[in-house]
Amino acid sequence: MLIQTIQALDNFVLKITTKDGIDGLFDVKPYLQSEAFQSLKQEDNFSKVRNYDYYIEWENGADLSADTIGCSMKKVSQ
Repeated sequence: MLIQTIQALDNFVLKITTKDGIDGLFDVKPYLQSEAFQSLKQEDNFSKVRNYDYYIEWENGADLSADTIGCSMKKVSQ
């Protein structure tokens, strides 16, 4: 899976569109307990997510692979 677009939403959710046209929502809250994701509990930091196709990354260096996102993403209708 390749990520085409990503948008940070409220409540630590990411809106994802894949390059093959699948739209979904990915809940980051379960990851916020780990040390690497602690600073993302601040909405300002959470919103600074960048897309690198095969993974996403925040300014603090925390990242998630497209495969991880694809396994847990909830698909939504267009």
